[in-house]
Amino acid sequence: MKKVEAVIRPFKLEDVKLALVNAGIVGMTVSEVRGFGRQKGQVERYRGSEFTVEFLQKLKVEVVVDDARVDTVVTAIAEAAKTGEIGDGKIFISTVETLVRIRTGDRDGAAL
Repeated sequence: MKKVEAVIRPFKLEDVKLALVNAGIVGMTVSEVRGFGRQKGQVERYRGSEFTVEFLQKLKVEVVVDDARVDTVVTAIAEAAKTGEIGDGKIFISTVETLVRIRTGDRDGAAL
């Protein structure tokens, strides 16, 4: 099993969610996060004064899938989240050793 974590722009969440549902994914976790990459923040104006917002609002979408579905999920997220501009985000893939469904005690593939 793999965990796919994607850091995306907040306004792309609905597009990513629809792409994952269309790919057969039935669950995901979404968290509000802040950070920066190559954008290095952005300059904003408030009442005539300029200030730099160093940490930008992003969303982190997490999905755990069987190894065979990783490429499908990554492609779905990448296509749905892409605007073609700096700041579109990143996708991280890591190995999940064990998964347990709390309610039933099911483990690994049965818990997905």
